[in-house]
Amino acid sequence: MAGVREGQGQLVFGLDIGTRSIVGTVGYLNGGKFHVLAQRSKEHETRSMMDGQIHDIGKVGTDIAQVKRQLEEDVNRSLTEVCIAAAGRVLRTVTTHVEEVFEAEREVTDEDIYSLSTLGVERAYEEFQKSNDTDMKFYCVGYTPMRYYMNGYQIGNLAGHKAKTVAADLIATFLPDDVVDGLYKSVELAGLHVANLTLEPIAAIQVAIPEKFRMLNMALVDVGAGTSDISITKEGAITAYGMIPVAGDSLTEIIVQHCLVDFETAERIKRNVGRMDVIEYQDIMGLTQTITGREVMEILDEAVNGMARMVADCIRELNGDKAVSAVFVVGGGGMIPTYTEKLAEELGILKERVAIRGQEVMQSIVFELDNARKDAMMVTPIGICLSYFEQSNNFIFVEFNGDRLKLYDNGRLSVADAAMQFAFPNEDLFPKRGTPLTFTVNGRARMVRGTQGEASVIRLNGDVADMYAQIHSGDRIEVIPSTAGEPAVLELGKLPELSERLHIFVNGNKIDLPKTAEVNGRTENEYYRINDGDNIMVHNFYTVREVAAILDVPLAGEILVNDISAREDTRVYENFTLSFSLEGGEISYADLPEAEEGDVIRHRTEDREPVGGSAALGEIHSSEGAAGSPAQKPGREAAASGTAQSPADVGVSQGMSRGLEAASVPGTAQGHPAQAPGEDGGGPQASAGEAAAMPKVIAPLTVTVNNAFVTMKGKVNYVFVDVFDYISFDLSASAGRSIVTNINGRPAEYMEELHAGDVIDIYWK
Repeated sequence: MAGVREGQGQLVFGLDIGTRSIVGTVGYLNGGKFHVLAQRSKEHETRSMMDGQIHDIGKVGTDIAQVKRQLEEDVNRSLTEVCIAAAGRVLRTVTTHVEEVFEAEREVTDEDIYSLSTLGVERAYEEFQKSNDTDMKFYCVGYTPMRYYMNGYQIGNLAGHKAKTVAADLIATFLPDDVVDGLYKSVELAGLHVANLTLEPIAAIQVAIPEKFRMLNMALVDVGAGTSDISITKEGAITAYGMIPVAGDSLTEIIVQHCLVDFETAERIKRNVGRMDVIEYQDIMGLTQTITGREVMEILDEAVNGMARMVADCIRELNGDKAVSAVFVVGGGGMIPTYTEKLAEELGILKERVAIRGQEVMQSIVFELDNARKDAMMVTPIGICLSYFEQSNNFIFVEFNGDRLKLYDNGRLSVADAAMQFAFPNEDLFPKRGTPLTFTVNGRARMVRGTQGEASVIRLNGDVADMYAQIHSGDRIEVIPSTAGEPAVLELGKLPELSERLHIFVNGNKIDLPKTAEVNGRTENEYYRINDGDNIMVHNFYTVREVAAILDVPLAGEILVNDISAREDTRVYENFTLSFSLEGGEISYADLPEAEEGDVIRHRTEDREPVGGSAALGEIHSSEGAAGSPAQKPGREAAASGTAQSPADVGVSQGMSRGLEAASVPGTAQGHPAQAPGEDGGGPQASAGEAAAMPKVIAPLTVTVNNAFVTMKGKVNYVFVDVFDYISFDLSASAGRSIVTNINGRPAEYMEELHAGDVIDIYWK
């Protein structure tokens, strides 16, 4: 045979793995013609394949290896990649339409066309899965673009045209996983890697029906040993594929039973029909027998009729319940005498329009070897080689965490694609945060996220990679799952609300006080670790009594808050002024601990001793000294004006100041009767008559409702339901919902008395 020459083009190795034999072809494409350099074939020694499906992977692999070695000797080159074709009993096809829109009009490239076809295959698979009513997993083993469209108009070839939108009608073919998997494993046993996988009728049509004939409504029937594969052409495109599991072997089995011979002898008898008038053979008893070709055809007549009828029915089904204009027959099984005549009769067309195609369809094939076989048996093997240049829909095998994994190769496979096919949990690819911490602060939900865990560790062939790393056949992928981070942890003192100071003026001197907080109704210190679901209330006020306890001085004489008479339980907010008489003289502010950033009152007890007693209300935790120590920063100055604040702080504090100032009037404190200083300590108390004689001033009250300030006027005291007179809220618009009414983060009572600075939420649940 001819040797391999330099510059002849890429060698392609095609392998037709048939039910009765394996046929290998090696050649190259040059100048639009395919040059065949070598051909080799081998028949299976046992029934290792039946009906186009591999039954004994090991034996088929051994036969492939033998054909491969012979071809390597012929071309004097090692063969590592092979193109194959699939057939099988369960064949499914899907026709789909796919469209791609570019950002702007531009020239269509071959890459664009390939991308469009790939997208069509993926969409066809999605559509097929919706109708897959079996437990079998299917793979796409071939596809053919039927028609292309440019800007909505049909066109023969998109390449080189300028377009804004491109589209295609595409037919894709699917076979079960076990059929495809058996082919791949057999090929791998022979030391080969699959470069391209196609369908047998797709391969055969590459040679048997040239593109110029595809305008006609024709059928191609590839009659092998185990299956008869069918394809239909019309209007310049391949429009349908089909298969029936009846072919040449069904005829051979009839001869086995009639002549009492083994399968190989029966196959030889069948092949000699039409060549020899009398065929001599030995039966299983060792006796020499003879049979005429006419006798063989008589015993096969009914089976040939049945096979032709099944093929004709399949052609009609694929062609819209009507016959085609002509049929080309290829493959060894179709060479049995009378088959083409019977098929024409079943289709109702002239017998001259059903013909076996062999050498006459190989005008574009150049055979560079002596005694080349050019009959119908070689149409499919050569077509398999040509399919390599038409499409590249291949499966690759990789190892994922020790398991073998098969992937459809779209040319852009990555570790992420393998992980998805393996059903590796998506959350194990990315770092996971620890358990979050959820709680409420002053009625508002808050969440603190856990720490970030470690990302997954990906190794590709032993080297560190990421999930976007490209993968190829034979790659080893190892993915160590990501880990979760630590659960969220937060101490009460770390809340932003508690980092702010409360500034008030006592007898003209400015003091800073840390804010305090209650958790689930209980006062906690700054080291309290917040638990999931905690309800936290941060106080932005002190009572007069609490301020005196912190200063460790007794209250005496008249108490004034913002120059208005007040009681010991009157609340003192940001920038409020407090003044009262001192029994023991002036307060020594030099002895007060100055609040530092992050200081928090350690406790806020409700069961207090009398003012001036041994137990103070709270102690300041300062970085400059022990709790409650008299440490003070040098240069401390008393000021009568407020310190600088953010705009938000100014708005809140001013709103509170106005509300409380209006509510606290001489003789009253937020609607309660005035009480003389020292009421907790048993001091003098105003009489009932004196209290009644005190004037009741009608003053405005400011609260926050649904994040907006609301000022109510015209009453001495205000209760919760008064709010509805000042807001726009349609109580009749429930639509079956319940109303939520909260005050300071807890359910409100409708007749509950309101105080300045209260935070109210009203909404439909």
